[in-house]
Amino acid sequence: MRSRSFGVLRLAQPVKAAAQRFAFLLLAGTAAALLILGKADIALIERFRSEIGDVVAPVLSVLRQPVAAIRDVIGQARELANLRSENVRLREENSRLHEWEEAARRYERDNASLRRLLKVTNGPLSTFVSAHIVGDSGSAFVRTMLLDAGGRDGVEKGQAVVSEAGMVGRVVEVGQRSARVLLLTDLNSRIPVRIDGKQYRGVLSGDNSDQPRVDFLPATAQVQAGDRVITSGDGGLLPSGIEIGIVTSVIDGAVRVQPFADWHDLDAVSVVRFSLSVPADENDGRNNTRYGGRR
Repeated sequence: MRSRSFGVLRLAQPVKAAAQRFAFLLLAGTAAALLILGKADIALIERFRSEIGDVVAPVLSVLRQPVAAIRDVIGQARELANLRSENVRLREENSRLHEWEEAARRYERDNASLRRLLKVTNGPLSTFVSAHIVGDSGSAFVRTMLLDAGGRDGVEKGQAVVSEAGMVGRVVEVGQRSARVLLLTDLNSRIPVRIDGKQYRGVLSGDNSDQPRVDFLPATAQVQAGDRVITSGDGGLLPSGIEIGIVTSVIDGAVRVQPFADWHDLDAVSVVRFSLSVPADENDGRNNTRYGGRR
């Protein structure tokens, strides 16, 4: 078997060498013929090249369509990927803008609330400490709230606490960083008040209901629903004229008041640091009497 294969290879070698020499001669002859034709008739070569181009062009055009389609698909895929990344970026930016918008609205609300508080508490004999409500009693029998301001901020027991709508209550406990407020509606709350425009004086007494009552009014007092109730300033512990609420009913001499402050919508409040100066000749030569907060 090996001898036969070896014999075939020996016979093929001369044939292969002859074919290589023949191919070389064929190529050389073709090149020479083309040179002769190019020198002889340029128009003929150009016409031949044009005919070849006419034959090849439709084939290349057909072959080009799938290539162009693939290129378009690749381009669309890249564009889609870019659009997705851009969409993700825009979503993140939109989320950040919403956060900034909400923060701006919150600061605007706080600013408006503090401006209204300034109008309520900014008097010649009072200053104020701004605070936020950070907790409440959570009990049906005790109506109190916890503030995030305390003794280090100048808060003292007995000082009035007001919102933008009106009075909220009084400070009853003070720590260094916190203070507890007894609301007007608490059973232990007693605030000296008067009926605005009528000068009737009494005491607003809480009874753990949403509408405290006004006690100790004169027997001849003519009070009716719609009258406004404000602090009287009696005793000098609270400033006069802080709005409290409006009379809602007068039944058998029991005067009920709906406070202006909404306990369920309170956030920022002011602690009124009230000081009432008393002339020295009325104070037995002592220093001016101090009520409420430090000056």
